[in-house]
Amino acid sequence: MTTVLLVIHLLLAIALIGTVLLQKSEGGGLGIGGGGGGGGGGMGGFLSGRGTANLLTRTTAILAACFMVTSLTLTLLADSSGGGGSILDAPVQGGAAPTESAPAEPEGPSVPVQ
Repeated sequence: MTTVLLVIHLLLAIALIGTVLLQKSEGGGLGIGGGGGGGGGGMGGFLSGRGTANLLTRTTAILAACFMVTSLTLTLLADSSGGGGSILDAPVQGGAAPTESAPAEPEGPSVPVQ
């Protein structure tokens, strides 16, 4: 179930990226986008400029909603499949178990080395 949902999630992410990249820029920052004869939005296109914008906007909204639903579902599935607790609560693997130790007893008087 999780694997199928993860594959659907990845396909939605790719489709969402594609629809966002297909949309016309509205910034007009470097002379691109906007209404200046740069490349899109003309009457000779597949759809009119307004129809394409409405279609891509709706598609983006639907894909974004589906992406959020799959994200939340994957989060809930991951949370329920885990054992709970924190990784900090688990004992250290592969190391020696901590033992109680006392300070070392001095062997005798210390003598300065010359």
